[in-house]
Amino acid sequence: MALRLGDLAPNFTANTTEGTFDFHQWLGNSWGVLFSHPADFTPVCTTELGTVAKIKAEFEKRNVKVLAVSVDPLESHKGWIKDINETQACTMNFPVIADDKKQVAVAYDMIHPNVDDKATVRSVFVIGPDKKVKLTLTYPASTGRNFAEILRVIDSLQLTATHKLATPADWQKGQDCIVVTSVSDTDAEKMFPKGVRKVKPYLRYTPQPNV
Repeated sequence: MALRLGDLAPNFTANTTEGTFDFHQWLGNSWGVLFSHPADFTPVCTTELGTVAKIKAEFEKRNVKVLAVSVDPLESHKGWIKDINETQACTMNFPVIADDKKQVAVAYDMIHPNVDDKATVRSVFVIGPDKKVKLTLTYPASTGRNFAEILRVIDSLQLTATHKLATPADWQKGQDCIVVTSVSDTDAEKMFPKGVRKVKPYLRYTPQPNV
């Protein structure tokens, strides 16, 4: 069964390009992004890993650890990393799981039998410090992932985890947020001293409180 939002992210022990570790222990109190690749030496995924390496500092600012997974073995990963560094003008700086026994792929329902019973779906999982799944995304093989969007969603997830707010369409960090409908007008004024702008009884905006 596919993982759903709010499910506990399956734990695993895996060999990676940065050693062997227990996933939950490795995450600790951090957020995590786990993203999968169908195989090493694939063109779109090469650009994705390079992109993440270049913007790793943006994830670190948000207390997020990034982890990739491919079903090829460790030696293959090492060769691929050389290509990634060369072609993407980067230095790989985060671990890639060697999931040659498909332990992680099966636990996270990444196998795509409609395409190939051995191919992993190009999935993204955002996992909170409570080890629960906060976001799932699945991309086709032909479309590179948008990591700026993943960072945007993490900003929203982290904000709404600690404030009774939601974020509107196309929201970016620093923009106005929406007060959730379960909060009364009176409580909203107390909770959000920057002010509340009421458009409709169910649509109330307030400046982002934590910037």
